[in-house]
Amino acid sequence: MTVLIADPTTTARDGEPEGRRGRAMAAVLTGVALATLDTAIANTALPTIAADLGVDPGASVWIVTAYQLAVVSTLLPMAALGEIVGQRRVYVAGLLLFTGASLVCALAWSLPTLVAARVLQGIGASALMAVNIALIRFIYPAHQLGRGVGLNAFVVGVGFAVGPTVASLILLAAPWPWLFAVNVPIGLGALALAWTALPETGRSGHAFDRPGALLNAAAFALLVLGLGEAAHAGPLGRILPELGGSLACFALLLRRQAGHPAPMLAADLLKRPLFALSALTAVCAFAAQGLAFVSLPFLFQHTLGRSQVETGFLMTPWPVVVALMAPVAGRLSDRYAPGLLGGIGLAGLALGMGLLAGLPADPDVADIVWRMAVCGAGFGFFQAPNMRAIMTSAPPARSGGASGIVATARLLGQTLGAALVAACFALAQTHGPAVAMGLGAVFAGFASAASFSRLAVAP
Repeated sequence: MTVLIADPTTTARDGEPEGRRGRAMAAVLTGVALATLDTAIANTALPTIAADLGVDPGASVWIVTAYQLAVVSTLLPMAALGEIVGQRRVYVAGLLLFTGASLVCALAWSLPTLVAARVLQGIGASALMAVNIALIRFIYPAHQLGRGVGLNAFVVGVGFAVGPTVASLILLAAPWPWLFAVNVPIGLGALALAWTALPETGRSGHAFDRPGALLNAAAFALLVLGLGEAAHAGPLGRILPELGGSLACFALLLRRQAGHPAPMLAADLLKRPLFALSALTAVCAFAAQGLAFVSLPFLFQHTLGRSQVETGFLMTPWPVVVALMAPVAGRLSDRYAPGLLGGIGLAGLALGMGLLAGLPADPDVADIVWRMAVCGAGFGFFQAPNMRAIMTSAPPARSGGASGIVATARLLGQTLGAALVAACFALAQTHGPAVAMGLGAVFAGFASAASFSRLAVAP
């Protein structure tokens, strides 16, 4: 096998013109922003879309579910494809597909049409998220990589923070198709930047494993469906076959790709202690975040009696502080060990979630806001250094696989967190939100321990 991929320390030289580096990062971050915003925007607009299309609100959930399933089931195949044909090509193709599918979403005349377009949009978003960190590794020299991933984390944080607000503003001025139509000019602008500024990342010599991609897609799709059914107390007759089918597909995929130089499910990278610990840290941290973001609206509205508008404002400090902290943590990760920074940040997240779980019976706004800010600061201090640790602990030729693991760990953690919220509510009923926050603090504490343990592992 001949590997033609370039080493990032030579591709991203210090002498690289700042203008081109800036344009390349603008292209990457614009795509990330579009993919991040789209989930929040669609969630906010579901009641409006359902009413306009004349469909049952329950059926309209497929507008979100189809997108999420498309993303999670194609992330690793897209990352593997990036190593084979080049991350630049996958990113440009994903941006083109996402932009075109956004136009189809805007023109959709029925729920099946919109759901089909959302599947295509999800595949495009998957391509963007699967290779974006790998591209950043080729845009920045090694000693500035933390700065690049910090900017990426900043954009993701801002996207989650402003998504519902953006959706509400658009719906005030225009009908729901414009939620998707606005992606088109932005996507075309990002395409122009990507075409001219993104670096070539080379190609590997092995072929794309189509049966492996199908097994991977089935494994992750069944896992997400099974966890979703469990979260909503679905019948065991569906939950067990879905989770069992997922395990069987994972087993077949691992067996098929045993000995492969670049397996789609990155078993080769997970044999590296630093990489495996960083991935475990990410899954646990995002599970804590998932527990928080799903349970907090119930805590604020049902337990504390806040209105929906007040809840929206009370949720804002967390992602805003994440966005502010991410670039700082990214720069620090170029100088200090990610295990140290991540451990400190996740200990702060565990403290903040514990404080939220123990809120007084009638807290004022300040009591809530400073606790949310502690959570955001802790999570933001962890995110960029952890991404840097994952990328730098993988060899350059496996940048695509490592980038795919970054996105997959995030989605799996968030899905697990959401499923655990339902279990907390079923077990503790009226105290379910506080129990979920306490469990989130446990997950964050475990993630902090996993992060600190990386200090004892050789790079």
